[in-house]
Amino acid sequence: YVKLTSTLRCGYHQYQFGNNENRQILFNLARANNRVVDWQIQQVDENILQGYQDIRDEKVYFYAILNTPIEKLEKVAEGKREGRSLVHLKNNNNNGPVEMKIGLSYVSVENAKQNLEQEIGAKTFDQVRKDADKTWETLLSKIEVSGGTQKQKQMFYSSLYRAFLWPALRSDVNGQYTDEKKNVVKGDFNYYTVPSLWDTYRNKLILLGIVSPEVTADVIQSLKDRGDKTGFIPTFFHGDHAAPFIAGSYARGITGFDVNSAYKHLLNNAFKEGPSRPHLNEYMAKGFISDPDVEKPHVETKGKAGVSKTLEYAYDDYALAQLAKQLGDTANYRMLMTRSNNYKNVFDPSTRFMRGRLENGDWIKNFNPQYPYYEYMYREANAWQVSFFAPHDMKGLIQLYGGEKAFESKLDSLYTVPWNPSYIARNVETMIGQYCHGNQPDHEAPFAYHFINKPEKSQQVIDFILDSLYGMGKEGLDLSGMDDAGEMSSWYVFSALGLYPFSPADAEYIVTVPIFDEVKWHTQDGKTLIINKSGPGRAMQQIRVNNKINEGYFVPHDLFKSGGQVEVITK
Repeated sequence: YVKLTSTLRCGYHQYQFGNNENRQILFNLARANNRVVDWQIQQVDENILQGYQDIRDEKVYFYAILNTPIEKLEKVAEGKREGRSLVHLKNNNNNGPVEMKIGLSYVSVENAKQNLEQEIGAKTFDQVRKDADKTWETLLSKIEVSGGTQKQKQMFYSSLYRAFLWPALRSDVNGQYTDEKKNVVKGDFNYYTVPSLWDTYRNKLILLGIVSPEVTADVIQSLKDRGDKTGFIPTFFHGDHAAPFIAGSYARGITGFDVNSAYKHLLNNAFKEGPSRPHLNEYMAKGFISDPDVEKPHVETKGKAGVSKTLEYAYDDYALAQLAKQLGDTANYRMLMTRSNNYKNVFDPSTRFMRGRLENGDWIKNFNPQYPYYEYMYREANAWQVSFFAPHDMKGLIQLYGGEKAFESKLDSLYTVPWNPSYIARNVETMIGQYCHGNQPDHEAPFAYHFINKPEKSQQVIDFILDSLYGMGKEGLDLSGMDDAGEMSSWYVFSALGLYPFSPADAEYIVTVPIFDEVKWHTQDGKTLIINKSGPGRAMQQIRVNNKINEGYFVPHDLFKSGGQVEVITK
């Protein structure tokens, strides 16, 4: 058997062999999630190994100590993709497990050794495991739930756990890290990887900010540090969603980063075409991003994903405008707010869908709203799945559809128009009609009925997703699609608790009916926000905040700062 545990920068392994002869450990350094371009391993003592793995443009160094002497280190094609290394252990009369402590560093072998000495040192496996359990228990116990089924509690806490597995720490115990320019520098903050912003800006990074604001500040400081070296805040995959992440975090009271410097880099993102916003010049000139008219487009047709980019850039403009307003930059606030209306430029009133446009402004002729594209007009989506995205201006979106009744009819169709099973596309999976919960682009759509005063219809969709699209598989923990660094898990966490960050740039939450009778959310400041559900059913009738009737369906983030009570009354 194998047992594994870890600290922040080190791993601790236990291997129990069936017999004590011919014991071997395979170091498969040629394999990783990304392509390995080089690797090296060497023995430096009778029970110590060190080396590195070069994954494209990032090196991870290791320093490993075994509790058993090494007989021989066998290396085959060192540094090559087909290579491997095998550690042969000496035979002895000890039938106990082989233990290996491994320090990791993205700077050097010396730092990997120092990380190991400081984080594990002479601790036993059980001590390290207990420390890890305590760390997770401290985090998970920040939210206490009562009521609900055992499965719901299991799914809730496993989702909360998964939400905190990324981004990853990249600095060492001595403060050193390898920066964007590949220089080793020392910081007074913990340096993290770029978050999976296209996905996690929606919910997971807000959850991180509530539960671990100091980590969130370090993640933003890490993004800012990259901006210091390049002039731009990095994005991830698609969109410019560092803007809602940073603006929303600042609005929620996270200030442990250089906000003025971060804002300067985000303005570069928004006004200078570069790595963060492809096709920005066209967007600024026309108010939309075009795509070519392809005679017979297919799932993998290459393009600009112009509709998705236009919608996302418009929201990112809105997010950055909120930060501009907070910092007193009125001119940029007004300009960005005007640009935030650009989502309307890809709405086709004749089809009542967000539709691709040609460079001259004409609508793309080959248009099938049910057909999904990986990056033509849409990004990992079809027209149905992006046509309800305007989280900053739902009133304006509803008017585009012709008012509340017309919007309701269109939204009903999202969940009832049958999905064509022959339309197979990467990452488009687990359908409710045309709604796709297996991927992220339409994850805000279930909440849209609130904006036409029909929260009970939102709740029906949300409850179906919570009950049927989570907790599947043999172990009862599977998800209906990609977790994408904790986004899908965070969707469950917020929806199960009855608060969802519909517009992540804004310090407020849309209220739904929790699946638990009572939630106690303990904040970093020692305050407690209590969320109660009362009533026989699942249809929301009234929201009370601190015993007063709440106007509308949103509650402010200030409740997390001051503590208080949200009561959801159902019928």
